[in-house]
Amino acid sequence: MAGLERQANENHKNVVVVVVPFPAQGHLNQLLHLSRLISAYNIHVHYVATTTHCQQATIRVHGWNPLLTSHLIHFHEVPTPAFSSPPPNPHASLKFPSHLQPSFDAALLLREPVAALVSLLSPSARRVIVIHDSFIPSVIQDVVSIPNVEAYSFQPISTFWIACNYSEIVGKPLPIDDDVARKLPRKGTTMTSEMTELVNRQKRYHKYRSGVLFDTCRAIEGPFLDVLAKVNAKQWAIGPFNPVEISTKSTEQRHSCLEWLDNQAPDSVIYVSFGTTTTLTNEQIHSLAIGLENSGQKFVWVLRDADKGDIFTGNSRVCQLPKGYEERIGIKGQGIILRDWAPQLDILAHVSTGGFMSHCGWNSCMESMTMGVPMATWPMHSDQPHNALLVTKVLKIGVVVKDWACSESSEELVESLTIEKAIKELMASKEGEEIRRRAVQLGTAVKRSVAEGGDSRREFDDFITHICRFHHRSNL
Repeated sequence: MAGLERQANENHKNVVVVVVPFPAQGHLNQLLHLSRLISAYNIHVHYVATTTHCQQATIRVHGWNPLLTSHLIHFHEVPTPAFSSPPPNPHASLKFPSHLQPSFDAALLLREPVAALVSLLSPSARRVIVIHDSFIPSVIQDVVSIPNVEAYSFQPISTFWIACNYSEIVGKPLPIDDDVARKLPRKGTTMTSEMTELVNRQKRYHKYRSGVLFDTCRAIEGPFLDVLAKVNAKQWAIGPFNPVEISTKSTEQRHSCLEWLDNQAPDSVIYVSFGTTTTLTNEQIHSLAIGLENSGQKFVWVLRDADKGDIFTGNSRVCQLPKGYEERIGIKGQGIILRDWAPQLDILAHVSTGGFMSHCGWNSCMESMTMGVPMATWPMHSDQPHNALLVTKVLKIGVVVKDWACSESSEELVESLTIEKAIKELMASKEGEEIRRRAVQLGTAVKRSVAEGGDSRREFDDFITHICRFHHRSNL
């Protein structure tokens, strides 16, 4: 954020922040982006995760270079615990990455390292602020009794999801119409019972938080922020966390896919990626490949298996395409296939990218909305069906590929004709032009929110002022 140096003053001295992410890529990434934003106020940030997940977060970050802020962002690598993590199962009845559950459970072991670090920092700090992922509030239970320590919960999901899932707490009516309400997923259909149990066990520790942070802004979720304000004594909507201005011009380390995009017409390419926790069957990959080709649309497709518990060990499954497919679309110049990590922010920011076929993870949604790129929604699990509804039915900046409400199961095959029609609607129709117009308008509003005087910028300044105040914390 330009001009943040002016915000650094005497109040910031001896205030330190400890950040504790949940060990999944979308969570690691958001809190690393948040660390960058906090450090811009000349505040030291300590990022605590296992060695594996610290390395995963830093090598995959895009839009900025952590090395440039190394004097303010400190990585604390906790030894990675030994656990057995099976490979992702493309034929699982629920697309939730149950193979990562051992890694998720091991995150609770961060409790002792967090307590040790905070105890070390506390004597020399005026105040220690611990920002923890809302999935693992138990990791801060040993430090909240220290007089100069405060804990804040970071919600890595949309406020739309929270308001809908906790309607009995936030009260009704919710600011949604009947059509949206009818399409809301039934509880218990988007996550495994093991993950639901982990989340439920953690709820009792939310009492330790002094406030809640959201990676969103009023331009995107104003009505739902108003709903949650009724139950949160202190909350700040300070998103987007990801950088909003991305240079896609030539650099020495520029990804090859950006060079291909340079040669395409503006808004002509659909970017296809389903994040780090989705594993498709060979049959579904084949159907998607045919749908993309038959649409006649240019595309960049990230085709890779879901992350393992440790992305640095073992071999990953090589996803199979129809015979001769990659060569055929290459000869036609229709598209490129990426089989490794892709610079998503760079791709979405490129002038040639006109659409994003996505699983609708909140990280991807925020990046797409920031860059003004409309979406073709294909939710897989967790909060993704809610996010897809927000995109298509509330904000009206996307089209449906897979309608969760009409699917009998998350593993139901999406036919190539359905995929083809969705792409054409988004990229080559009058309806698509109107969707694109709204997406661009929203992107402009989102960028304006983090600029000087914008809603998110004011809330971020307010949060920094709050944690750097001189008086003692109040009983919130």
